[in-house]
Amino acid sequence: MSGRSSWTRRGFFSARGLGAMSGGLLGELVGDASYSFLEDRAVLQLCMARGAMGCEFSIQLPAAYTNGLNAGEAALEEIDEIERLLTVYTADSDTTYLNQYAALHPVRTDGRLFALLERSLELHRLTEGAFDVATHALLTAWGFFKGPRHVPTEAQQQAALACSGMRHVVLSPTDRTVQYRIEGLGVNFGSIGKGYGIDRAVERLQDREGIGCMLLQGGLSSVRALGSPGQDEQGWRVGLQDPTDRRRRLATARLIDRSMGTSGIDQQSFESQDRRYGHILDPRTGHPTAPLASASAVAADAATADALATAFFVMGLDKTRLFCQNHPDIGALLVLRPGERVAGEAERRGGFERRSTTQPQVVTFNLSARDVNFEPADAGRRRPM
Repeated sequence: MSGRSSWTRRGFFSARGLGAMSGGLLGELVGDASYSFLEDRAVLQLCMARGAMGCEFSIQLPAAYTNGLNAGEAALEEIDEIERLLTVYTADSDTTYLNQYAALHPVRTDGRLFALLERSLELHRLTEGAFDVATHALLTAWGFFKGPRHVPTEAQQQAALACSGMRHVVLSPTDRTVQYRIEGLGVNFGSIGKGYGIDRAVERLQDREGIGCMLLQGGLSSVRALGSPGQDEQGWRVGLQDPTDRRRRLATARLIDRSMGTSGIDQQSFESQDRRYGHILDPRTGHPTAPLASASAVAADAATADALATAFFVMGLDKTRLFCQNHPDIGALLVLRPGERVAGEAERRGGFERRSTTQPQVVTFNLSARDVNFEPADAGRRRPM
């Protein structure tokens, strides 16, 4: 297995929020006694987990499924297969081969890898470059690939930026080949790979097993929910942790046939000369960016949610607001850094007014009160629509 810590880019989903709808099973596994889970045994879930991509993947299925164990194993095997395809940490993966030879000649790729590159290109264009998987050179320059983490010189920074970007990637759908226009370019799927693995696993269970109710989670940052456990039809509950104090939960989202991804830098950063640098780089400038405490995206599939979470973190509050205005099918949940908030008449007009506060503030777009509950509820956490 090729899991590495560098795959783990985020960690904001609260396990206790997930455990609330699983008959208490997940809550018991993580030893969290602070959340009073349901006693209804009708919603008891079968939970299976396996390490992959530098984190733990888990699947929850209603215990009523007679083939639940085999189905869960098949889902986790699919994630293992996707990791072997996408990892840049082994010499024999398809992605490593692509990065080695695509600048020399067109490389025919696996259909799954090509589909992911096509989707990555679509999301790159959709976000005006805020999301970009062709940034392996930049991640290497900053030491976020294999280390050591450090601030590159200006010359190193510019050299890495020159051989980064999806503008240098040529995709040929007719023969499924990929070619790089410039030497030194490489793709790295750390910002979308977990979500894509989850999507492939879900497709496998839907197509082969006919399963319509499940929760598949990658680490504490990527999740896809199908159906709703129990009889209430309120969906799977996912808790969002406070990135400034991981003992606290800021909100709980309810997901039915939707996915959620979260990005932030609290677990992957380093300090140099009294400055903190996170691993999420703005692919347009090549510099680390941290306009928000964290950014979450809600979308139909997990790959899109993962990618947009990263893009929203790079874009910041105002540009994410504009994006969501133009894409009503996409939800966003942004955690502002202490010292900023959205409040007052400016919010009702669709504008934003910053006010000093000592607590992180939460702003949502295209998510209703049914979708998200703030915890604890207070007037400081608002929901622009």
